[in-house]
Amino acid sequence: MRLLSVTLFLALAALLAPAPASARTAADFEGAVHAATNVVRVDHDLEKLRKKGCVDRFANRQAKKMAAKGEMFHQDLGPVMDKCGLSLVGENVAFGFTKAGTLLKAWMDSPGHRANILDARYRQLGVGARKSDEGTWYVAQVFGRK
Repeated sequence: MRLLSVTLFLALAALLAPAPASARTAADFEGAVHAATNVVRVDHDLEKLRKKGCVDRFANRQAKKMAAKGEMFHQDLGPVMDKCGLSLVGENVAFGFTKAGTLLKAWMDSPGHRANILDARYRQLGVGARKSDEGTWYVAQVFGRK
């Protein structure tokens, strides 16, 4: 399991609620990651992030691209800002996780990922999850603020 760090804004620790069962469908995994992210934010007295179509489409495209290539990488966030009309954008990516709770714990243990999850300025969240032909899950979170 590997993670790729993003920008640093905050540094706070968190414990997660029990992890949901292993991912069976992309939609289930995405929903579980979104819910687990909001549990962490609420535990830190932050607003829940709303699912928004534009950032969700970019998260899904990123997860699909990573799964198709069998590698993890970040997308250029400039087009996300422009096409979604955002003033702030961030991204977390990962691969090899099968449970949302385990993935969120790993992200929270990484300063850059935790910074994105706990950035009080974000209001939107898109989550994409796709399985590669080899059966490995690739996940992308795209955070945004208008």
